[in-house]
Amino acid sequence: MSVLLTGGAGYIGSHTALELLREGYDVVIADSLINSSYEAVKRLEILTGKDIKFYQIDIRDGEKLDKVFEENDIDSVVHFAGLKAVGESSVKPLLYYETNIDATISLCYAMEKHNVKRIVFSSSATVYGVPDFSPIPEDARRYCSNPYGWTKYMIEQILRDEATARGDWSVILLRYFNPIGADASGMIGEDQSGIPNNLMPYITKVAVGTLPYLRVFGNDYNTVDGTGVRDYIHVSDLARGHIAALEYGKDFVGSEAFNLGTGKGTSVLQLVNAFMKVNNIDIPYKIVERRPGDIDEYYGDPSKANKVLNWYAKHDIEDMCRDSWNFQKNNPNGYKE
Repeated sequence: MSVLLTGGAGYIGSHTALELLREGYDVVIADSLINSSYEAVKRLEILTGKDIKFYQIDIRDGEKLDKVFEENDIDSVVHFAGLKAVGESSVKPLLYYETNIDATISLCYAMEKHNVKRIVFSSSATVYGVPDFSPIPEDARRYCSNPYGWTKYMIEQILRDEATARGDWSVILLRYFNPIGADASGMIGEDQSGIPNNLMPYITKVAVGTLPYLRVFGNDYNTVDGTGVRDYIHVSDLARGHIAALEYGKDFVGSEAFNLGTGKGTSVLQLVNAFMKVNNIDIPYKIVERRPGDIDEYYGDPSKANKVLNWYAKHDIEDMCRDSWNFQKNNPNGYKE
C-alpha cells in the first residue's frame, strides 16, 4: 500500500516524503513542478536508496490523476499541492482560488472513484487571521486576512463536508505555523529564488552573500525586543507530524484539526542572533517600516497534537538555524545547481 503525496516535491512535501520512506512507507509523488523541483525527488532517492514513483501532473487534470490511482495501490493521501505565496495571493486572488480549490475537488473525486478514504491536508495557521490571543488553540476564531488563507479555510470546509457526506472518511487537517530548517543531510531544504518572502530564507541569502542585508520590518511591536514574534517549527518535526496523523487516521473516522507548532514564540532578532551564534556568521540588518497587517505575536498551542497524536516538536531554534544554513551553504543557488 502506498501514500500519495500531492505536491510532494515541494519544501514540506519532500521532507515528509523523506520521513515516510525512512519509516518504511511506500511513497508516490504527484507534482506539477510549478513551484518545486524534480531535483528534490532525485535527492530523496539518493538519501533513501529507494526508487520513487513520480508523476509530473497538475492534479486538476482528472484523467491524469486517475492514472496515478489506477497504477498504484494507494491507501491514503497527504495533500500539499497548491499555490503558497501569501503576498501573491492578494495580487492574484482568482488564480489562488481556482488553483487550490479546484485541485482539492479534483482530488476528492479521484479518491471517491478509487475508494481511498484517508487524507491528511496541509493547512495553515493563516486560517486564524489576526488572532485575539496567543497561544492559539484549534477552536479559536477563524477569519483569514488574505486569499491564500481563505483557500486553506475553504478547503478545510470542503474536506469536512466530504467526511460527513461519505460517513467513512478520515480527514486530518494540519495547521502549520512557521516551518524553517532542512534535513540534517543538507541535501534537501527550502529552495528559494529571487527575494524570499519568509524570514529564514532571507537570512540564509544574506549569509551566503546573495543579498546585502536583512530588512527587519519594524522594531516597535509590544514584544521582548520590539520585533515581531512567531512560532518557528523545524520542517523535519513538521514532517513527522504527518506520519503521526496518518497513523491516527487508520482508526479514526470523521474530521479533526491539529496545530503543528512549538507553542513558543521567537522574535525576529532572537532568530537572527541565534543564527549568527550557531553558525558563527554575521547577518547585517536594517530596521525598516512595518508591513501592513503584521501583528505583535503569533504562536500556537500544540497540546492537542501532543495528547492525541503523541507528537512533539523535538528541535529547538538553534537546530533550525544550523540546518537551514547547512542546506544553503551546500546549495548556494538552491536546486538550480
